[in-house]
Amino acid sequence: MRDFQVPGRSVVFSTNGMCATSHPLAAHAAVDILKRGGNAMDAAIAGAVLLGICEPQMTGIGGDCFVLYSPSGHDDVLAMNGSGKAPAAADATRLRSAGLTAIEQGSPDAVTVPGAMDAFCHLSETVGVLGLDAILQPAIHYAENGVPVAPRVAFDWGNDAPILNPRARESYLVNGAVPKPGQIFRVPGQAEVLRRVAKHGRAAFYTGEIAEDMVNTLTALGGVHTLDDFAATACEATTPVSGNYAGVELVEHPPNGQGATAILMLNILSHFDIADMDPLGAERAHIEAEAAKLAYDTRNRFIADSRHTERLDHMLAPETAAALAALIRQDTAMPAAAPLAESVHKDTIYVTVVDKDRMAVSLIYSVFHGFGSGIATDKFGILFQCRGMGFTLQEGHPNELGGGKRPMHTIIPGMLRENGRVTMPFGVMGGAYQPNGHARLVSNLRDFGMGIQEALDAPRCFSDAGDMKVERGYSDVVRQQLADLGHAVSIPDTAIGGAQAIRITEDGVLEGASDPRKDGCALGY
Repeated sequence: MRDFQVPGRSVVFSTNGMCATSHPLAAHAAVDILKRGGNAMDAAIAGAVLLGICEPQMTGIGGDCFVLYSPSGHDDVLAMNGSGKAPAAADATRLRSAGLTAIEQGSPDAVTVPGAMDAFCHLSETVGVLGLDAILQPAIHYAENGVPVAPRVAFDWGNDAPILNPRARESYLVNGAVPKPGQIFRVPGQAEVLRRVAKHGRAAFYTGEIAEDMVNTLTALGGVHTLDDFAATACEATTPVSGNYAGVELVEHPPNGQGATAILMLNILSHFDIADMDPLGAERAHIEAEAAKLAYDTRNRFIADSRHTERLDHMLAPETAAALAALIRQDTAMPAAAPLAESVHKDTIYVTVVDKDRMAVSLIYSVFHGFGSGIATDKFGILFQCRGMGFTLQEGHPNELGGGKRPMHTIIPGMLRENGRVTMPFGVMGGAYQPNGHARLVSNLRDFGMGIQEALDAPRCFSDAGDMKVERGYSDVVRQQLADLGHAVSIPDTAIGGAQAIRITEDGVLEGASDPRKDGCALGY
């Protein structure tokens, strides 16, 4: 039990249904959908689309999503890939010939076709029960009437706004300026888009006037996108990957997502006595950082579009983890992995919902960098993601930019299963941090017996491209000890990631937690 004389959050308990996400309005909308007879998928989609209005720097209908879900009545975990592809005419050779070594954020080459709306429409039709018209109403209402900007959102908005192009500034600034906490933000153009999707389904987004607005905006800037690229967009049901750690099974989305990286990292950590270490000590932070370097280096070599990821079995094999663990020295930090030519960043939203029938949904949804590409469409103001930056321009690499390919993705939903029973949908936001965040959360729960809120609250550290970021929750003594081991230690300007989780207890109670690093909460009924 937490110390009630120290600032903190209690877990939230309920029995009928629950949502945990990064903004209270979205959590409320999702629970309201449950109360109206919707299932967890209806509620998760309603909350996710609304988050594009509440946190527009993080996500929106010009972005991608990944979903893990467990239908009511059994403990299978299903996966839906809602990430879009590069246009058919995308060509790494052309960009290399222009002297580029990486894809630029504000370029139309960074824009892959948005995949989230197709996935939302498909899942609403095949898994949900209320229909698009009902579940999109909360987002339509708030897009039209506005939302008060939350404190963390305002903080991120100020950092991310410089990428916005002139048309995007019209839609994503308030009176020409970054909004302050409490100011009202509206996007009536998106309300109109959502009304049309609510009435006509995915065709309203991927064909006709809305698709023409997206294609015309991109081609005017030199993009190679076509209406055929948008019309051909299709989400894909995939088979999750999983691994075991300390008696729990971690279920992850397969490539092109980076979920296998979290499994590999836990496989490496299993070779050390993490449970005997101080959870906030330098020894644990060091071993975790070294494991992350090795797991991420492996990711950089192998993870790509699923059709081009050929060594996934090797990546997840026990002998691979054992060989990598043997490289870790407890008294010295190894050099950082070679940096990616492709870009990894930190901005996304996450929502998890469990309903009265115990369908569990774990959904993550993003435009990649803050405000994505910074490109908004001319008519409706749809802000495009910059997921094309997830490709590399390295010739012959599995993740090389190519027409019709999906890039390596940083966003990964998670799910835990114990003794075959789904026990916890969860997600950890934070771009590149996400596999490390998944591993840290599982370790907090299993190695140190933390409750789920305590596990999310606990201080974080992350060795990121040679920079050992250590949150202020760690002591200066630990920071010095890490520096003495050879880590280049810094205190990050922004908190590392954010997370939400719902635990399904054996007696049927739902236990929700939401990271204080974000504005959100867990709500149940």
